[in-house]
Amino acid sequence: MSDELKDKELQTEDDIVLSQASENAQKAIDEEVDVEAVLKEFDRESNTRHFAGVPKLVVRYMLVAFAAFCIWMNAFSTLPEQVRRATFVGMIVFMIFMLFPAKKKQNKVKINYVPWYDFILGIVGGGCFFYYVFNFEEIVARAGINTQLDIIIGVIGILILAEGCRRAVGIPILVVVAAFIAYAFYSGFSLKRIIAHLFYTTEGVIGTPLGVCSTFIVLFIIFAAFLEKTGVGKFFIDVANSIAGSATGGPAKVAIISSALQGMISGSSVANTVGSGSFTIPMMKKTGYKPEFAAAVEAASSTGGQLMPPIMGAAAFLMAEITGIPYKDIIIAAIVPAFLYFTGIFLMVHFEAKKLGLKGLRKEDLPKFGKLMLSKGYLLLPLVVLVVCMMTGSTASRSALYAIAVSIIVSLFRSETRISPKGVLDALENGAKNTLGVAAACSVAGMIVGVVTLTGIGLKLASGLLTLSGGIPIVALFFTMIACIILGMGVPTTANYVIMATITAPIVVQLGVPVLAAHMFVFYFGIVADITPPVALAAYAGSAIAKSEPLKTGVTATRIAITAFLVPYVFAFNPQMLIIGADSPLTVVQITLTALIGMYGIATGMEGFMRTLLPVYIRLPLIAAGLCMIVPGTVTDIIGFAVIALVFIWQRTKKVNKDPMIAA
Repeated sequence: MSDELKDKELQTEDDIVLSQASENAQKAIDEEVDVEAVLKEFDRESNTRHFAGVPKLVVRYMLVAFAAFCIWMNAFSTLPEQVRRATFVGMIVFMIFMLFPAKKKQNKVKINYVPWYDFILGIVGGGCFFYYVFNFEEIVARAGINTQLDIIIGVIGILILAEGCRRAVGIPILVVVAAFIAYAFYSGFSLKRIIAHLFYTTEGVIGTPLGVCSTFIVLFIIFAAFLEKTGVGKFFIDVANSIAGSATGGPAKVAIISSALQGMISGSSVANTVGSGSFTIPMMKKTGYKPEFAAAVEAASSTGGQLMPPIMGAAAFLMAEITGIPYKDIIIAAIVPAFLYFTGIFLMVHFEAKKLGLKGLRKEDLPKFGKLMLSKGYLLLPLVVLVVCMMTGSTASRSALYAIAVSIIVSLFRSETRISPKGVLDALENGAKNTLGVAAACSVAGMIVGVVTLTGIGLKLASGLLTLSGGIPIVALFFTMIACIILGMGVPTTANYVIMATITAPIVVQLGVPVLAAHMFVFYFGIVADITPPVALAAYAGSAIAKSEPLKTGVTATRIAITAFLVPYVFAFNPQMLIIGADSPLTVVQITLTALIGMYGIATGMEGFMRTLLPVYIRLPLIAAGLCMIVPGTVTDIIGFAVIALVFIWQRTKKVNKDPMIAA
């Protein structure tokens, strides 16, 4: 019997069902939306040039070589840290100008087209950083005394890096950087001093953000590319279907679970929204959800995936490096807030489905969880290895290398998940390509950190905000939240957190909030900028797939993810929610339970439905009661619980209408 026939016999009934479902979903996708076009519109990292033939092979092997270099650099290199970082960013700058056009429309010009000036910018820009690499010992020996040539090269390098960042990331982050550099000039620092600080020290371009990117993040992104090659994304959707597909409004709940799982290993809210949303949004629309609600659910879930331990995108690695708090403490602290975030979205979806009278998918059409885990559960082993290594004291880079190796090994278990030699090259290429935008953003974000250390503006901002708030903690936190959302608009998650940690986290610490809680606070609000209008990129990407009105989708996503706007205030005022430092496990359970009841009240109040439709004069007290339950305090908990309990008992006496949307 041939290997092909054996493989077919090994295919389970679940695989057959899911294969047919995937084919049907893909047909619907092709008819409704061009996924690649959506990515290019809302995710700059996907807006690269098109190559074919020999040029395509040259670009492919350039990216593969870069990924291999990053692996070698982290596994074996003993080069000085400054040399490693400068080499890394020099390569990044060159590749950005080879892959990213100056304008989106240039992608439509022709295949294999790279303007002559991009070759010059790439070579000169990369050369500026390699000037530092080749003259490192001499520059160090001069002990901070830079020549005129040093300064000229530094200026050129920073300007070309900024243009590369504009192409790969966007303008918003450059506006922030320009404002900080302008402040440095306003504070009386000379051009020579600013360039010397930002280009030739580890307090600028090659500072901590780039250091984390060139070690932890790049390997994590490569690992995610290998994991994707094993088919783990489809596995996550299958798991979600087996858990929630048959529940009330099943497709939306499937979207929440699958997007949460996929989002924790994805570095982009937009890419995750488009990737998993291309399957889940058409399913939700077919079930009966409105287009803007379907898109909003996907966007909110995909964005929240980066709040999901144990991976948290790459934020846990960054947070550990910046705060000095062990990785294991950070992911433990993130458990309860992430649980509350997704529970909040789940409740909103549940009551929307109840209100619309939506049903789930047929159980016979869905995979069985037990069979699925027995047949494909091994795909989770790389994630387990990554977390176990990190929890037992291995460095993030070493843990990622182990996880990459395990992902290749486990892929060999079955033919449909097997990574071929070509697949290995594909993963290295995709990992390198996905690193470019993040690395450019981290390099530029390093300049923000550099200006803060050079001028001391961080303390001034904190003092100014505290003065503006009148010293009232809740007001100061509110202003910080607004700053995080504004600064986080249009900026990749990793760079977003670096900016938040540098500018706004010290402000929260000034309020007496513990360091970990302060960093989690600003991280949360930097993340939700992706679904908060007017620049809600994840929501807008979802709306393009759902063919809904973008602004309305963004507003709906914000409403669905209301928990993300409430929970950070809870752990800011009561850090015991983060488990670290809690008096006892019972305290954490109490905080979590009261918050869950509070979210139940808020969800029913905002959706206007519990067992039957709720009038406005009931909805408003329910929302207020929910807020009382979420805010720590015995008195507020009692008041909130009493109101929610009374409404719940009253609703139990109501007769359920077969058509929930018919007004009583």
